[in-house]
Amino acid sequence: MSDPVEYDVRTLPSNDNANPYAFSVELAGQWFLQKGKMIAYYGQISFDGIGHGPLDGLIASSFHSPLHAADWVVANGHGKLLLADRAYDINSYDLEDGNLTVRSGNLLAFEPSLSLKQSIIPGFVTLIGTGKFVAASNGQVHFVEPPIRVDPQALVGWADCPSPCHHYDHQYLRGFLGGVRHLTGIGGASGEEHQFEFTGAGTVLVQSTEKMLDEQSVGGTPQQQGVPGGPPQP
Repeated sequence: MSDPVEYDVRTLPSNDNANPYAFSVELAGQWFLQKGKMIAYYGQISFDGIGHGPLDGLIASSFHSPLHAADWVVANGHGKLLLADRAYDINSYDLEDGNLTVRSGNLLAFEPSLSLKQSIIPGFVTLIGTGKFVAASNGQVHFVEPPIRVDPQALVGWADCPSPCHHYDHQYLRGFLGGVRHLTGIGGASGEEHQFEFTGAGTVLVQSTEKMLDEQSVGGTPQQQGVPGGPPQP
């Protein structure tokens, strides 16, 4: 087992991965962060809620998703931010005058040069413009070209292509397992029965597992000893 790497403010990378599970943001101004994804920081940094504080002009120009506003903050100041999400794989991506739709639970942070909008597909948001964003995935991300059909649970997002259609394998549904489900109600749709179908030009992002990242409540205090508001020490 290799020795652990010890970082300080000078040795942390700038806008790059510290390791496969943590990303270091060089903050010199503002970034949008999903609550609960910052694990540590150096420097003079404040965190303002969406719709509150002195950054309303920035929010008005870059954040257009009222359903997700309570889950996001603006990091403002100078320093280095370490981002992570439950030891999932973390990667950064660059959009250049692009259009990318991503599962909302996978998106950790983005530069305010990008504009975030609410997707018409439930559970997804869309980033438009030029800039960097950071996202998590359950395993390595693969980039594939349409036309393709994707298991909905493996789908991370898609760039510069039309929104997907639902595709159902009716032969599979009409077969033995479909009949069992109809009679008993046992079983749910798998990726072999139901897929998202992509057509046209663009890129589809698929993670290496069919287990989605669970949505995590970010508004409550963790009920753990040693955390303010948690249970008392024994």
